[in-house]
Amino acid sequence: MFRSLRRTLGALCAAAAVLVLPLAGGAPSAAAAEAAAGAGYWHTNGRQILDANNQSVRIAGINWFGFETANHVPHGLWSRDYKSMIDQIRSLGYNTLRIPYSDDILKPGTMPDSLNFDGKNTDLRGLTSLQVLDKIVAHAGQSGLKVILDRHRPDAAGQSALWYTSAVPETTWITNLKALATRYKGDSTVVGIDLHNEPHDPACWGCGDTARDWRLAAERAGNAVLSANPDLLVLVEGVQSYNGVSGWWGGNLMGVADHPVRLDVPNRLVYSAHDYATSVAQQSWFSDPNFPDNMPGVWDRYWGYIFKQNIAPVWVGEFGTTLQSTVDQRWLAALVTYLRSTSTHGNDSFHWTFWSWNPNSGDTGGILKDDWQTVDTVKDGYLASIKAPGFPPGGGSGDPGDPGDPGDPGGGTPACTAVYTVSSDWGGGFNAEVKVTNSGATALKSWKVSWTWSGSQKVTTMWNASYTQSGATVTATNAAHNGALAAGASATLGFGGAPGGGGVPSVSCTAT
Repeated sequence: MFRSLRRTLGALCAAAAVLVLPLAGGAPSAAAAEAAAGAGYWHTNGRQILDANNQSVRIAGINWFGFETANHVPHGLWSRDYKSMIDQIRSLGYNTLRIPYSDDILKPGTMPDSLNFDGKNTDLRGLTSLQVLDKIVAHAGQSGLKVILDRHRPDAAGQSALWYTSAVPETTWITNLKALATRYKGDSTVVGIDLHNEPHDPACWGCGDTARDWRLAAERAGNAVLSANPDLLVLVEGVQSYNGVSGWWGGNLMGVADHPVRLDVPNRLVYSAHDYATSVAQQSWFSDPNFPDNMPGVWDRYWGYIFKQNIAPVWVGEFGTTLQSTVDQRWLAALVTYLRSTSTHGNDSFHWTFWSWNPNSGDTGGILKDDWQTVDTVKDGYLASIKAPGFPPGGGSGDPGDPGDPGDPGGGTPACTAVYTVSSDWGGGFNAEVKVTNSGATALKSWKVSWTWSGSQKVTTMWNASYTQSGATVTATNAAHNGALAAGASATLGFGGAPGGGGVPSVSCTAT
């Protein structure tokens, strides 16, 4: 079925979409007040997720896949170091990593494949796949990212409709979930486990057949996870069909209204939906004459009502598109609006992790382009309004603010550098980006860049920063999600301007 395409290496789609990008305006006071949220383990209260200090948080993240494939390691490490990958994710304003895996990586001695050790990933040499996961979790925590582990497949051969197969029975699934919960107990970088990816027909919700009822299986597995680590969030996806109404794999949570998941530990449950565009498959709602105005009603019916009725938090664990068609562009713009902008709603919003970071997702592509370095600023720009503040660096069992924490930046004077690059220039206009890098030894709280054109150029739109322009001089200030930079980390702002032919001005950078 169509959903298997995203899990294979195939032809990569390079989208050339023409659209007006949403502006990433200045940081709202609500978001600024919550910038330090995220400490420790998390719990739920109604539709919100709260940190250890009862401050609300918003998951605004990205999927980085590969552990679930025959490589048994996240993809792209054949060309880049894992630390640079994680730092770039953080610099773009994503605050959470969803890491898919298969049960294969829990088999003793499973080794990663396609890792480049030539001046890269040198500390991963000789490690098992699980030990590589440890390293990724550790660096993610030090960078201020949280991690959600996603049991994506029972083995590397492919996805399964049910949570078990003849080769990987339910007992193995639950044993491995408990093993991971135990492995990261005390490390609050790992805040939750997504129990099984995209249950679909013949999986049911609330039918009472223990061999097919995903709701009952999620209760068994969720309670097993919490018996090993009661601090974790348990993330439960939907199914495909409920009472004759079918939708995306894992995207149908209509059954929650009559058959909610019951866990032994209160305030740990988060429901998860997946939603996609036509580059994955056609659905009836895409051809509705009222599209895309019909989409909020579709989402309300399948999963949005859970949030709107204050039943539990809702996390859109996967959504993505190649952005090649106008329909897909309108779908993504409508979904971003539905998920609620951080500037207006703060963390009282839907949670999300975009599919995917990887460019080698056959039917969606990724935030990275085929070189595993360059950011698709068009696709990333769509997400600017729903990105959210990052979290304190650290993890582990101690206070994230403890000066002894490995993520503590130490002392020093804040410093930054900036590089201006023109990505395209067609005479009448141009696109460019400025990459800001923390060049000092201490973490940055915020940054500002400035440049002066020699001609009559004007900024027409900008994302991942706010700006002012006086004459030929432009001053851009970080957005709420990308002002904090660890030592050596980078953030990138992008913009369009007119007319073209402005060349490359020198850029000054100041930091606090």
